[in-house]
Amino acid sequence: MAANRRRSSLRPGPRRALNAGAAALLSVAALQTFATASGAAAATTVTVAKDGSGQYSTVQAAVDAIPAGNTARVVVSIKPGTYREPVKIPSTKQNVTLQGSGSSRNDTVIVYDNASGTRKPDGSGTYGTSGSATVAAEANGFQARNLTISNDFDEAANQNMSGLQAVALRTAADKVFLDSVIVTGDQDTLLLDTASKATLGRVYMKDSYVVGNVDFIFGRATAVIDASVITLKKRWDGSSAGYIAAPSTAAGRKGFLITGSTVNGDVSASSFHLGRPWHAGGDASLDPMATFRDTTLSSAIRSAPWTDMSGFSWKDDRFAEFRNTGPGSGSASSDRPQLSVAQAAEQETADWLAGWTPSAS
Repeated sequence: MAANRRRSSLRPGPRRALNAGAAALLSVAALQTFATASGAAAATTVTVAKDGSGQYSTVQAAVDAIPAGNTARVVVSIKPGTYREPVKIPSTKQNVTLQGSGSSRNDTVIVYDNASGTRKPDGSGTYGTSGSATVAAEANGFQARNLTISNDFDEAANQNMSGLQAVALRTAADKVFLDSVIVTGDQDTLLLDTASKATLGRVYMKDSYVVGNVDFIFGRATAVIDASVITLKKRWDGSSAGYIAAPSTAAGRKGFLITGSTVNGDVSASSFHLGRPWHAGGDASLDPMATFRDTTLSSAIRSAPWTDMSGFSWKDDRFAEFRNTGPGSGSASSDRPQLSVAQAAEQETADWLAGWTPSAS
């Protein structure tokens, strides 16, 4: 995917109430034993604080302490501060919640600056796009709440690098709940993926912010972004141009549903596309899908909001709108497909989640 960058201001709305009392105070070491002995899904909370007042001083140390094979809910409660570290939740550690304990999602920040072309310290090559993620969640049941996840890779200072994609959050799991978070970067900010092409990966994001400029919501997950704000940023050189969604949906699956949300940002009018089809690796069997519905679109959105990618036509895939408003919205045309009322009735949040009800527990 293409590249480039600059920063933008963010004004989050009120924080949602946190789920107090949902976790019992058990030690991480005792978690696996308790869950096995009781036959029930135990829960525990561990604390992270940079100043040493928590059980761990880094987020990754807290994750590392969770037993392999864990399936019980573990809440990693992170005190306010900036944690400059990459964090990975492996597939063997299910139902992990990263939760900021401050009064605002701005108070707790996990940030790093790897990019696709960044060389690994061991000399084994570069990270690649998926490997550049600040937070990588590969375990089912992952949740993030009341915090910011950022990739602050400096594109302007690295224009000689090949591979400027820099992921803030990568999910490759099922039943992922992103609740009242900020996910911010430039190119390829939010990678909503699955463990494999054949594996279902459902994601529900609510009351959150996603910030970026090029293909910054992308991947093959079945994902709903609900009641959230998608903020468009200028590129590193101050220019306005970009793409919001780049789904790489497998045939027969649902892709991205953006509903009840707002698209805004300090960028030029008619400079951004809603999306384009990402046939990852040139895979013609994919059937990318994105629907924007009941969403307020700023004047930044082009009148022909979809475009082709890498030789694949968006018209051969599944892109549509329904009942959008705002200066960037438009009426039905060959360049702007709109769902009928009957079609829209089959593209609701419940259709995407398929029996899963996200909850902060």
